[in-house]
Amino acid sequence: MIMKKSTKFVASAVAAVALFIGMNASAQTNDGDSKALRLGVGVSAGIPTNDDYNIALGGDLRLQKDFFSNISGTLSAGYTNFSVKDESKSALGYDSQGWIPVKAGIKIFPVSRFYISGEVGAAFGTDKGQGTALVYAPGIGVGTNTGLDIGLRYEGLAKDNINFPRSGSNLGQVALRLAYGFNLNK
Repeated sequence: MIMKKSTKFVASAVAAVALFIGMNASAQTNDGDSKALRLGVGVSAGIPTNDDYNIALGGDLRLQKDFFSNISGTLSAGYTNFSVKDESKSALGYDSQGWIPVKAGIKIFPVSRFYISGEVGAAFGTDKGQGTALVYAPGIGVGTNTGLDIGLRYEGLAKDNINFPRSGSNLGQVALRLAYGFNLNK
């Protein structure tokens, strides 16, 4: 219960700071509001925050719509696999856990090319008994004019009675995402 309240507090604080920065941020570009629509294809590798897992690997598609030159909205869907350490396989009874996160979010560019992001949504378990979890992902990154996007995020999964033995009710990762964005307006 305490973890659940602290998670909500942290997510609310990140959202409030992101909105504040976005309202006071300088423009990302000098040529006005672009209103661009982009489709990003990304891969990520992460370090799980639970001792029973050794790596998290995934991929995603992200649709990004510019609302202003320094604020964009995002919709993303992908797949993430949390690989279990060899010494934990017998205790857990499985080799890995797969999740399909579906998220909506915001990217705010306080300075040119550098962004702060926040996403929230649902993660659907691909294995029997996993169910659906809340997924949240605050992050930072750099987007280039060539379409390359490099981001660092914390992505957490939270659910009451979720099947994460010895870890309480949450699982997360600190992940590096490399992506390429295609401008759909051209």
